Amino acid sequence: MIHVFRHRAVKLSLTAAAAVVVSALGFFAWQSFYPVQAAAGWQVQVLHGDIPKAASLLPLADGSLVVSSELDDGLGSILKISPQGSREVLIDGLSKPDGIAAVDGGWVFSQEGGVAPVMLSRDGQTTSLFEGESVQGLWNEGDHLYAIEDRKGEGRLMRYDWKSGQVQVLRSALDESEGLTRCAGGRLLYTEKATGRIRALSENGEDPVVYDDLRHPTFLFCDQRGLWISEDSTHRARLVRIDTDGQRHTVLSFLKAPQSIVPDGKGGYLLAEGGRNRVLRLSPSGL
Repeated sequence: MIHVFRHRAVKLSLTAAAAVVVSALGFFAWQSFYPVQAAAGWQVQVLHGDIPKAASLLPLADGSLVVSSELDDGLGSILKISPQGSREVLIDGLSKPDGIAAVDGGWVFSQEGGVAPVMLSRDGQTTSLFEGESVQGLWNEGDHLYAIEDRKGEGRLMRYDWKSGQVQVLRSALDESEGLTRCAGGRLLYTEKATGRIRALSENGEDPVVYDDLRHPTFLFCDQRGLWISEDSTHRARLVRIDTDGQRHTVLSFLKAPQSIVPDGKGGYLLAEGGRNRVLRLSPSGL
């Protein structure tokens, strides 16, 4: 009789454990496949799929789109998608190509997969500009190109001078800083992914926190609608907009590792969703 009770107890325990496992698997599957939700006043659609770990985006004047595929160990690439949808690999053999920024007559790109140069692509040729380690975010303006490293406690914010070719380290000992952008008023903002903060570069070197309580902020972009922030989270990530009054709005939810956001030139935006290997188009309802 005791043996029967023990057998039943073991069977119940195994059944309960199996139910927990099934529930957990079901929960993670739900997070992975639950459709992206747009806030009221916005609509979202898939523009391009089947881009492994889509990361950075650069729309070109002819309507084409440059996209980085952020695979590691030399498997990463940068491709161009024509307005008709045809694809061309521009550069391959890369390790986590991440940041892309437009420059006069071409564009620059970085690689987050270890020590690698920031490269200039122009007229079909690539040229090394300067070396960094795990460089992710790039921001180009006037005489300078800014680059930031995604490293734990050892990241740097650097400024490259186009005229002299010299690199100046503006900040060091940064912790998982990934994105940077210039906003209205002239502030250069950069993220601290691990702490959920966004700081403003300042002349006195103290760099005040301008926004906090964010979830893994990564790529940043500023325009007339405010500051756009994508969250580099594997599940239930968001695209957040902080308007000019400082109010926060969740524009997209249930994203999976969103990355770069750029304007599409038509009043909307393009967003790379690396966790689902695709590029989304976000636009105001009715546009």
